[in-house]
Amino acid sequence: MSKLAQVIQHHWREAVPDDRLAHLIKDASRGLGRALQMRLSAFNVSFGHWTFLRILWNGDGITQRALSEQAGVMEPTTFSALRAMEKLGYVERRQKPGDRKQVFIHLTPLGRALRDKLVPLAEEVNAIAVAGLDERDIATMRNGLLAMIDNLARDEALAAGEDRRMPSTREVSERLKAPAKRARRTTTA
Repeated sequence: MSKLAQVIQHHWREAVPDDRLAHLIKDASRGLGRALQMRLSAFNVSFGHWTFLRILWNGDGITQRALSEQAGVMEPTTFSALRAMEKLGYVERRQKPGDRKQVFIHLTPLGRALRDKLVPLAEEVNAIAVAGLDERDIATMRNGLLAMIDNLARDEALAAGEDRRMPSTREVSERLKAPAKRARRTTTA
């Protein structure tokens, strides 16, 4: 067992065995992501690109905005990833004639061919993650996680009605800089 795995196991089993479920899910997600990234790197694919490829394999030719929404990331993040994926030859952007506003993202033959190489890697990681678990436990976990996703989506929809929304990374960065700027002004005044 790696040192990192030992630290995580100790944390969850001994240090904080009753910590919040959100933290446990985050650590599991991080472990799944790391395991997959180790495998994807053999094909020079990043975990971020994997997310977009998966979406496009299931619905090629969608708008950049729709891709952002389905990936759950802000459009500038999608734009940067797509630019890199274009350079790698995985995707191409196209505009419909007469509609210069909307950009549609299409897989190239290379991007499409990655599916047969990468999906088995993800299936392998999933099999490793659930090794030793009973099928009923897996089904229960899946149902529980789906319920949590539904509950959180409903909460986000309610927040939008209350004029709360997820701030962009740039907005958060600016908010964090503002107190520091005020503090510098008051100490130099």
